[in-house]
Amino acid sequence: MLKRYEPDRRHLLGVHLDPLTIDETVARCVKAVEERSPMTIGVLNAAKIVRLRRDPRLRRAVLGCDLVLADGQSVVWASRLLGAPLPERVAGIDLMLALLPEAERRGDRVYFLGARQDVLDRTVAEVRRRFPRLEVAGSRHGYFSSAEAPAVADAVRETGADLLFVGVSSPMKELFVEEWSARTGVQVAHGVGGTFDVLAGEVRRAPEWWQRHGVEWLYRVVQEPLRLGPRYFTTNFAFVVLVAREWTRALRRARSRPRRSAAGGDRR
Repeated sequence: MLKRYEPDRRHLLGVHLDPLTIDETVARCVKAVEERSPMTIGVLNAAKIVRLRRDPRLRRAVLGCDLVLADGQSVVWASRLLGAPLPERVAGIDLMLALLPEAERRGDRVYFLGARQDVLDRTVAEVRRRFPRLEVAGSRHGYFSSAEAPAVADAVRETGADLLFVGVSSPMKELFVEEWSARTGVQVAHGVGGTFDVLAGEVRRAPEWWQRHGVEWLYRVVQEPLRLGPRYFTTNFAFVVLVAREWTRALRRARSRPRRSAAGGDRR
């Protein structure tokens, strides 16, 4: 089995994250496939950190993953402010697009699960265009009930896939990975959310400037204001409050520690 990263994990706002770059994460995934040591990947952004505080089932599913990564620039900034620095953002879509050329080079088989059938078809076509030698083991749309999940997992296993990308929304993707990834027989299971919509051209991804400045969420709100606006503004405000409270507590703890004199003794 692969060793987890518990000793090096960063703890903040009631969650833990692995301090990995995207290149280091890809290396871990390659190792998982090579050693046939299954690994699950969870991601956290500001909205999900807020949601985890009131959804114990989702919390267990995400934090139970072998790797937990920062999928939001605001999480990286918060980690640095709170003294538990993460090296960089590892967005789900970026990780998937970094894993696909590795899979193509190595001959690993990939499976795509999620989205509507038409979106999924366009996603697979785009992946084949970008990576013509990639072995696509199979694909299935993401509209299935919890009762159908075991059969879906069995269908993935029958293809002999090494990597599984689950392109459905939260919390379904996290719960599927938690409960059924072992049954699929894959070595790497990664929930990628709306990545299929981006690859299919259904949704435009924010330009790099928006991503770099931590406002990719705002770009999405501009595209779908009625659906995403209330959700993002509510959760982002709650996240800012959480960070501010934790930062205030850290300042208070620092001020309450005994100060040392120039001679090295404690000031009483």
